[in-house]
Amino acid sequence: MKIAPNSTIKIEPLLALFLFLFTACNETDNQREIPTEAPFLVVLGVAQDAGYPQAGQKQEWELIKEKSARPKNAVALGLVDPTTKQRWLFEATPDFKLQLQMLDDVSETNNYPLDGIFLTHAHIGHYTGLIHLGREVMGTSGVPVYAMPKMKTFLEENGPWSQLVDLNNIEIKTQQDSSAIQLSNSISVTPFIVPHRDEFSETVGYEIRIKGKSIIFIPDIDKWSKWNQDVIEVIQKSDMALLDASFFKNGEISGRDMSEIPHPFVEESMGLFGKLSVEDKAKVHFIHFNHTNPMNFSDSEESKLVRDKGFKIAYEGQILTF
Repeated sequence: MKIAPNSTIKIEPLLALFLFLFTACNETDNQREIPTEAPFLVVLGVAQDAGYPQAGQKQEWELIKEKSARPKNAVALGLVDPTTKQRWLFEATPDFKLQLQMLDDVSETNNYPLDGIFLTHAHIGHYTGLIHLGREVMGTSGVPVYAMPKMKTFLEENGPWSQLVDLNNIEIKTQQDSSAIQLSNSISVTPFIVPHRDEFSETVGYEIRIKGKSIIFIPDIDKWSKWNQDVIEVIQKSDMALLDASFFKNGEISGRDMSEIPHPFVEESMGLFGKLSVEDKAKVHFIHFNHTNPMNFSDSEESKLVRDKGFKIAYEGQILTF
């Protein structure tokens, strides 16, 4: 194992401020152990599409200035196989450049920048980072982008994404519901349809299998009752589940009908998951926090309640090993 300190170089004051504001790290540990002989996941973002703080939210930016809060990237995962020097990104977010740098800090690849990108759907926090692969920025060649059929069509038929295809910056790989994609002898990825606001594309979650271990990733979904799968059984059959925690409770957004954005509230999820065993509860890592969600603060009463009930809260820079 190699040790990756959260801060390893001396930097100028302005750059230091920039990294404080925008680089994710473990809020409790000073060092992370980076596996060198087995695949692992790294959490590159935990926030809802627009991150934290959001544009125009003056009170949130004041908290950042006061160092009372830490910025958070939009939700994304990195999947790394250090033995083959391969790595894949789940979601291409508006924070792509920061998340790529985070991935560079813990991994390398023979196919820079990435061996592939897996997209869940066409909401802004989950695909718009693809712009960084275009001619105005990285000008990449043939980066594999895994997308469902409607998502593929959306990218191919709408600019500026269509230019990425036309210039071969990306190569779209069509996925099918519940059909596994074998990335290596020990890693496979299976997309599965979940209910959500599908204005432009399907929405999927992913099962990531690493050496026989099952990791479920569902950053966006409507109420659990709308899904044609039993989430309790899904958790029980998995080894880890990173699940939608956009809002902690109803009424969190004042002046807006939250039925228009019917994510499962964390309060609801904890009630539903209360029937799980202690071991199964510990598999649940809540992720994808809206800027209004008090779980953005690790010391909030709501975060403490989640942990007291036996669940976990994903954090940026978290290394997940199997």
